[in-house]
Amino acid sequence: MNVRVIPTRVHGLLDYVAGGVNLAFPRVLGLHDAPWAATVPRIDGVAGVAYSLITDYELGLLRALPVPAHLAFDAAKGFLMALS
Repeated sequence: MNVRVIPTRVHGLLDYVAGGVNLAFPRVLGLHDAPWAATVPRIDGVAGVAYSLITDYELGLLRALPVPAHLAFDAAKGFLMALS
């Protein structure tokens, strides 16, 4: 059974928006004096955009990574952000 809560096109758009937000987050929060606190969301943003570009959905560029693997990366990335 293939149940999709969010269509892959919308998910792709949200991936790129979230990547940009994560890249801008340290500057918006003024984390200039806490470089490690700024590094985690930046890595998260770059990683999210990078694997979104290779995901096999409408907004993927290379379409090499299956969507279920992409979702597993999303879950792991969210877990690591929560831990940080």
